Amino acid sequence: MTRTGAGARLAGVGTAVPDTTYTQRELLDLLAVTDPRVRSVFLNSAIERRGLTLPDPAPDGSPVVESQGELLRKHTRQGLQLGRTAIENCLADAGARLSDVRYLCCVTSTGFLTPGFSALLIKELGIDVSCSRLDVVGMGCNAGLNALNAVDGWARAHPGELALLVCVEVCSAAYVFDATMRTSVVNSLFGDGAAAVAVTTAGAARETPLAPTLLGFSSRIIPEAADAMRYDWDDRQGKFSFWLDPQIPYVVGAHAPGALDRLLHDTGLLPSDIAHWVVHSGGKKVVDSVRINLGLTRHDVRHTTGVLRDHGNLSSGSFLFSYQRLAAEGRARPGDVGVLMTMGPGSTIEMALARW
Repeated sequence: MTRTGAGARLAGVGTAVPDTTYTQRELLDLLAVTDPRVRSVFLNSAIERRGLTLPDPAPDGSPVVESQGELLRKHTRQGLQLGRTAIENCLADAGARLSDVRYLCCVTSTGFLTPGFSALLIKELGIDVSCSRLDVVGMGCNAGLNALNAVDGWARAHPGELALLVCVEVCSAAYVFDATMRTSVVNSLFGDGAAAVAVTTAGAARETPLAPTLLGFSSRIIPEAADAMRYDWDDRQGKFSFWLDPQIPYVVGAHAPGALDRLLHDTGLLPSDIAHWVVHSGGKKVVDSVRINLGLTRHDVRHTTGVLRDHGNLSSGSFLFSYQRLAAEGRARPGDVGVLMTMGPGSTIEMALARW
C-alpha cells in the first residue's frame, strides 16, 4: 500500500552489539559440542562471528545452564544497555537530541517484561515524560518493519516531530542448549544486538538530502506455515524455546515475489527499477532462497550477507544493520528506489518501498 501526503523519511540510524563476540568454533568449544552434525550446522552457516552475552564456564570448564529467570534478567539488563547505545548513535547520526524525541517504539522478541523497553528507556535516557510510546513484543524477525509502518504513520500525523524505532534483541536470552538438532539450528544462527532509526517528515533533524522517504508497505501472510517458526514453552527444559522448520527458507522464498508484486502495485514501478535491497539476514538458506526467487544478484544482498557474516541473525533489527551499511556506502542517488524486506513468524513477509 502506497502512502499519500507528506512522506516520512529515515533521518538517521544507529546500532549496538555486545563487547563479547565469538567465532563459531569458539562457541562450539565453549558449549563442549562434539556431535559432528551440530558442528557442521555451526560451521556451514556463513557466519564468522557473533556478539553474545553468555555466562563464564563452570570451574570444571562445563557450560553453565541459565534458568528462565536468569535469561529474563539478562534480556532486561543487556537490552537496556544495547538499546541506549543504539538510540544515542542514531540521534548523533540524525543530528538530533534526546529532547527532540516525541515518540518511541520498541521492538523485542527475546524476552517478556512489563513495563516494556519503551518505558524503561524513557526513564534511563531522561526522555521527556510526555513522549508517546509503543512496545511491539513477540512478533519475531519481521517485527522491525511492522513497527516501522506504525512509526511512519505517527510521523506523518505529527509533521516536524521526531519518532524513534528501536529494535532490542538479546538472542542469547532466548537460547536453550540441549544438544538436539532442534535447538542447534537456532543456536548456530542468532546474535545479540540493537538498532534504532529516526523517522520524521521534516524539521526535527538536520536536512539529509539522501535520507530515503518511505512510500508504502506491504504484508504477505502464509497461514499454512503458521507453525514453521515458533517461540513457545519447552516443558522438558522449563524454558521458552525457539524452533525453525527446515523448509521455511523455501516457503519464504516462494512467496517473496507475491509480496513484491503487492508492494509495487499501482506505483508504475517494475522489479527492475529497484536499485537497492535491504533484506533481513535470516540465514544463508533464507537469503539464498529470497535472492533466487526475486532474481537478485549477490551484489544486491551484499549488506545482508555482510551483516550475517559479522553478527549473525539479529532478529528484528537485522534489516537496520543492513540499511546502515547501505547508507554508509554512499552509493544511493536522488531518485533511487529501494526495498526493505523482513521475514518471520506468522509466517510473514514484510516489505517497505523507499525513494532517495
